[in-house]
Amino acid sequence: MPCCALLAMGLIGPRFALFIIWIFSDWLERAYDTFIWPFLGFLLLPWTTLGYMVAANWYDGLEGFGVLWFALGVAGDVVAYTGGGRRAKS
Repeated sequence: MPCCALLAMGLIGPRFALFIIWIFSDWLERAYDTFIWPFLGFLLLPWTTLGYMVAANWYDGLEGFGVLWFALGVAGDVVAYTGGGRRAKS
């Protein structure tokens, strides 16, 4: 049962964060030129979208530590979508 809660937080948590950031700040508008990329990121790769948003707003894009934030976002999406794979095969 705790695995289900962690999976739900991994899948719903970043989407909730993106929604709150979209409502209360302009970070998404500063990071992305159009609405389509954050929308697709919200649906498919929310951790990556958050990572790029942080990189774009704090580190002027994918330079220096911005690459680290983006890589952490990609890793977060990989873990969120494949975390239970090994356990399900057993």
